[in-house]
Amino acid sequence: MKVGLGVSLALAVFAMGMMQGPATDRAPHITAVAATSRSAVGEWDQRIGAMAARGDLRVFMTREDTLLPGRTNVRFEQLYEGVPVWGGELVRQEDAAGALSVFGNVLEGIDLNPRPGLNETAARSLMLKRGGAGSSFFPDEVTLTVMPTDDGRYALAWRGRVFTGVDVMMTFVDANSGAVIREYSDRQTQATVGKAVGVFGDTKKIAVTGSGTSYTAQDGLRPPSIVTLDMKGDPTRIDAIFATFPQGIRTTDIATDTDNDWTDGASVDAHVYGGFTYDYFFKRFGRRGLDNANITMRNFVHPIKRELVATLGARYINFYCNAGYFGLGVMVYGEGLPPGWTCGGQSFNYFSAALDVVAHELTHGVTGYSSRLIYSGESGALNEAFSDMMGTSVEFYYQPAGSGLQKADYLLGEDIATGTVAFPLNGFRSMQNPLAYDDPDHYSIRYAGPLDNGGVHTNSGIANQAFYLAIEGGTHRLGGRVTGVGAANREQIEKVFYLAFTSFLVPSSNFAAARGATIQAARQLYPANAAVEAAVTQAWTAVGVN
Repeated sequence: MKVGLGVSLALAVFAMGMMQGPATDRAPHITAVAATSRSAVGEWDQRIGAMAARGDLRVFMTREDTLLPGRTNVRFEQLYEGVPVWGGELVRQEDAAGALSVFGNVLEGIDLNPRPGLNETAARSLMLKRGGAGSSFFPDEVTLTVMPTDDGRYALAWRGRVFTGVDVMMTFVDANSGAVIREYSDRQTQATVGKAVGVFGDTKKIAVTGSGTSYTAQDGLRPPSIVTLDMKGDPTRIDAIFATFPQGIRTTDIATDTDNDWTDGASVDAHVYGGFTYDYFFKRFGRRGLDNANITMRNFVHPIKRELVATLGARYINFYCNAGYFGLGVMVYGEGLPPGWTCGGQSFNYFSAALDVVAHELTHGVTGYSSRLIYSGESGALNEAFSDMMGTSVEFYYQPAGSGLQKADYLLGEDIATGTVAFPLNGFRSMQNPLAYDDPDHYSIRYAGPLDNGGVHTNSGIANQAFYLAIEGGTHRLGGRVTGVGAANREQIEKVFYLAFTSFLVPSSNFAAARGATIQAARQLYPANAAVEAAVTQAWTAVGVN
């Protein structure tokens, strides 16, 4: 399902004060880096040192690699005169002997005045006005950045994430004129043990906190705090919470039960599946939560009332027919629709009832704390695809393979999105056959238009098809033959794509970079098993990514 929001309001404000030069200057040139050979790594290691010494790079994250012991991934942010460069980032993998690989992008040819004519206060006012009444910043920070523009130049801009009540908009405002340069949705659209019943009537255990007559959906068994909040159908509570997050959360917002026999299926599934996803990332990859440091995970359920769809559906469509990752460990799961109502030709149940949907949304958090793939264009499609890959992988980890309710397959959201005569398919996307859902399965037919942030959900089908073929194998409809590793070895491909997407990719990575990164990951993880590298290489070639 593809849901898009359009904004037509245009703003232009001129700030008083010192005269400034043009906001844009020389045309951008991006140097894509994929250094894996000894000589190339050595050259880039020296260049990184020189750029850091000049103040053109700075380290902003260092993490031990959870899949390759003894190795560390160091992420560098590109700077221009002390201002971060949007999309400019390098990641260097190293061990005790030195650098092993360098991936990323360096933006060249920047030449502009780094001092803004529009101050931060004015920029904040513009963004909030654009977001509408009740808008707030999530998180409460607005930063100066140098960014490439759509017309092929560079601009100095203020950047902020604005919560509008139903969405989180990444907004870039020209730091001199106040004009909006770019805007897109950044909502990435998942110790007591009690007894619980999910949406589909299945019984399960639930990790909660409390005793006696008061139990709350706060996981006390896992290292991070996993909390499920029940908005009780009141979207204004989400507005209030996000405006002062996390201070705005009240104890009464947390889902509760009096006898520890939980029957609200939407709350149960969000809470339990959030724990399942945490366990999968830890057991499979050694990752400790979304940020690898056990950040709090917060699930929001019942953001709206089903029975009010006729009056509130137009404004809160995403609270009915979607799920979203809002950043900072926050997931909001849609309520679904009452009987007889459809969206895009499908009927919808509670979104938290689908394990792959929950894992998909939480994986957006993993991306947000690792490669930070920009949610637009090819990088955004990779962002979505990685969430689909991990969502599907979590399904296969916990559920038996097959077709039907609560079975593991290569469909996304099939448990809660049910087809009708108007659209006779279940789920949102297919990794096995993207074309069935009008998504491209080959780079040559990728969507190149402006909708859906440049086709982030649509073009995810290309990478999804590569992931599927690398596991299951087969012949692509355009003739590419892939010898997959086989379903029994799916863990190999899961680890390859996880390592590549969290350790080697950078915010502005494209499909070609993903190909190179996954091939490198296969070589490092399975140096004695050429079949893994061959499967990954053949899969990308089959979908037209070279």
